[in-house]
Amino acid sequence: MPVPEKPQLRVLDFQPIFHRGERMWLLRDPWQLSERQLIVPQAIAQMLLLCDGTRTTDEIRVELAEVSGIEIPFEIIADALSQLDQNCLLYSERFEIEHARALAEYRAGSYRPPALADLSYPASPTELTTLFESYGNTTPNHGLDSHSWRGVVSPHIDYPRGGPVYAQVWREAKSSVLDADLVLIFGTDHNGSAGSITLTRQPYATPFGVIPNDPGLIDKLAETIGERDAYAEELNHRNEHSIELSAVWLHYLFHQANRAPCPMVPILIGSFHHFLSNGHHPADETTFNRFLDTLRRETAGRRVLAVGSVDLAHVGPAFGDSLPMDTPRRSMLRDEDHKLMSAVMRGSAAEFYSRIHSIHDRNRICGFAPLYHMLRYLDATTGTQIAYDQCPADQMDTSLVSICGLLLE
Repeated sequence: MPVPEKPQLRVLDFQPIFHRGERMWLLRDPWQLSERQLIVPQAIAQMLLLCDGTRTTDEIRVELAEVSGIEIPFEIIADALSQLDQNCLLYSERFEIEHARALAEYRAGSYRPPALADLSYPASPTELTTLFESYGNTTPNHGLDSHSWRGVVSPHIDYPRGGPVYAQVWREAKSSVLDADLVLIFGTDHNGSAGSITLTRQPYATPFGVIPNDPGLIDKLAETIGERDAYAEELNHRNEHSIELSAVWLHYLFHQANRAPCPMVPILIGSFHHFLSNGHHPADETTFNRFLDTLRRETAGRRVLAVGSVDLAHVGPAFGDSLPMDTPRRSMLRDEDHKLMSAVMRGSAAEFYSRIHSIHDRNRICGFAPLYHMLRYLDATTGTQIAYDQCPADQMDTSLVSICGLLLE
């Protein structure tokens, strides 16, 4: 199969690495359509930025030399593009075939398997219960379990770092979880396209069994935004951790109560970063408004618990910042995070968005888009802070990820 005349790179995860003493880039395919991973030097990485589907191979070569001063022979660029295509990293006929195969395989299963079981947490229900109980035994009880909560803001960071925050917020939400007849989880789509809303008809499984979904509601939502857009990136659900790590805690509460879980609808939300530069506002997006209108209408009268499975800031050298997160910077971040959390607890999607937009998301709020959508769905609400933490993000403890647990009523 020939390489497309105007090659376009897919959405990939670029990870900086050192290989044989040189700084290079590891290209990771979130859909894992190929078993191979490619490592490319800096010059080829610069070339990839020009692979947007608007330039021929020779135009890429010429512009690369003009813009960056890097001159790469045509044959080397053509060979690199051929390797990218062979590994399904370009939008091409080969990619379409492999994507269709992987999607059919995913949909053929009776459920979405837990991707992180035995990797990030135990696959054994008994061992997982012991782990969760250990987190609960070391955290304070806030005595708010009797409240009727409409929303939960939970982390999606790994359990070893975020376990105590998970334990506190889900323990206080227990009664509301068991009373719900539907749970909506708004999760960060780390590999989603800008502004995407991605659904799946596959129910999520956890070590405690399978959580049922609501096919009728999912079909209504897909019809509203268009089947093609709703499922274009459905494979992101297969390995995305944001929804899974909250769904496991949700299922744990039902398991502990010896109750079958109520239906859960997983909703992956793509980035809002394009809004920071194009002058538009998500409140004016027709697709978003239609989606939320349908969601409110179709869930009216039900006992719905909305969950935002999100992390907050990602700051420090590990995320590209020049300065380490010392004590003064950690204190400043804590203040900024608390202002964001206050906006959430006031139920103000507009203020939440405005605060992030005003500083061009310099703290890289991982829950930017899903929390905004959840707040708009819930409309008026008030909330309570249950927990907050700043988790290490590198071995030298110079970078961090901040997380929180909030309950909304």
